[in-house]
Amino acid sequence: MKIKAAVCRAPHAPQSFEELELEEPRANEIVVKIKSCGVCHTDMGMRDQVYPVPQPIVLGHEGAGFVEKVGSGVTTVAPGDPVLLTINSCGKCPACLNGKYGLCHLFWSLNFAGSRLDGTSPLSKGGEMIHGNFFGQSSFATYAMANERNVLKLDTTEDMDYLGPLGCGVMTGAGAVINVFKVRPGDSIVAFGMGTVALSAIMGARVCGATTIVAVGRNDKKLATAKEVGATHTINSTKVPDVVKAIKDLTNGRGVNYAVDTTAVQSIMTRSVECLENGGKAVILGASGQGTRVDLDAVDFMNCGKTILGAIEGNCVPQEFLPRLITLYRQGRFPLDKIVTFYPFDKLNEAMEDGENGRVIKAVVKM
Repeated sequence: MKIKAAVCRAPHAPQSFEELELEEPRANEIVVKIKSCGVCHTDMGMRDQVYPVPQPIVLGHEGAGFVEKVGSGVTTVAPGDPVLLTINSCGKCPACLNGKYGLCHLFWSLNFAGSRLDGTSPLSKGGEMIHGNFFGQSSFATYAMANERNVLKLDTTEDMDYLGPLGCGVMTGAGAVINVFKVRPGDSIVAFGMGTVALSAIMGARVCGATTIVAVGRNDKKLATAKEVGATHTINSTKVPDVVKAIKDLTNGRGVNYAVDTTAVQSIMTRSVECLENGGKAVILGASGQGTRVDLDAVDFMNCGKTILGAIEGNCVPQEFLPRLITLYRQGRFPLDKIVTFYPFDKLNEAMEDGENGRVIKAVVKM
C-alpha cells in the first residue's frame, strides 16, 4: 500500500516527506494507521548518527493509531482497534522472561537495525530499500508496520493523542523511579535534565510518595513546569556555584536517596552520583554518544556504598506498566498533558528543532 512518510536521508538534515510502499503484513505483523506520534530525542540522535542506524530510514517510535490490517497469526488485536506502539523485544531471552523487555538480548537488532531480523524492510520506494522497523514501527508515517510484541490495545480512544509518548520517553522516566528504584513514601530524589524523561521521573516520584523531589535544569520555564507536575524544589544550574551542595542543602547535608540523569553529559552524570546520600542509587537514562565515560571518586563511591545503574525503557513490561500510567493520567495524578505540544505531521522538522532548542518539552505530531 502507498503511504506518506518522513524519510531521514542524511545526518543533521531535514527529513523529506515522500510516498513509500508498505508491504502486506507477515503472519505476526500488524499494520497500524498512525493518528499521532511523539517526537523523542532518540529520533534526533539517530538522525544525527549518535548511534549509526542505517539511512535512508523512517524514524518515529511513540506511535498511536488504529489497527488497519493483521497477519494470519495475530490474535490479540483486530482491525479497528485503537493501539499504542512501544519497544520491540524477542520475548524469549532471559531478560524478556524476567520482565525486562528493554534489556532484551536482541534489543539493538529489533529496534535500531532498520530492518526485520532477516534483514528485510517493509518499506521501499521504486525498488530502493527504505529502512523501517525502527523500534518495531517507524511511526513518522501515515501507516506503520508493528507486531504483537510491541502493540498495546487501548480500551478507549479518550485523550489518545497524549498517550503516544508513553511508549518510550514517559515509560523510561517513570519506570526508572517505579520499577528500578522502587521509590517509597518519604524518599528523596533528584532529576537532571528537564526533558520528557526527567519530568516523567518527577511525576513518577510524586505518585510513589517521595517527599523531596528536586528538579535540576537550565531553563526556568521548564523548571516551572517541573514544579507544576510534582517537583518540591527546583535548581537552575546556571545560577548556583555548586549544584551538589545545593542539593545536599535541601536534605540537611545528607544527599538524596536517588538520582536520575537524563542529560548524557559526563560532568552531570558524575554529579548525579556525588549528590547521593550513603547507600544512594543513581541511574543513567540519557542517550550518550558511544565511548562516553563516567568519572567517579572511587573512595566516595566505595566508602558511601553508592550504586550507579543503567536502565532501558524503565525495565518494564509495557503491556502491564503502561495501562497503570494511563489510569494515573486519567485520574489527574500523572499530568502528561502539561508537557505536550502538538504539531501537524508536515511540521515534523520544526517540532524536532523546537525540541532540540528547548522551546517545547514533548512535541507530538498529528497525522
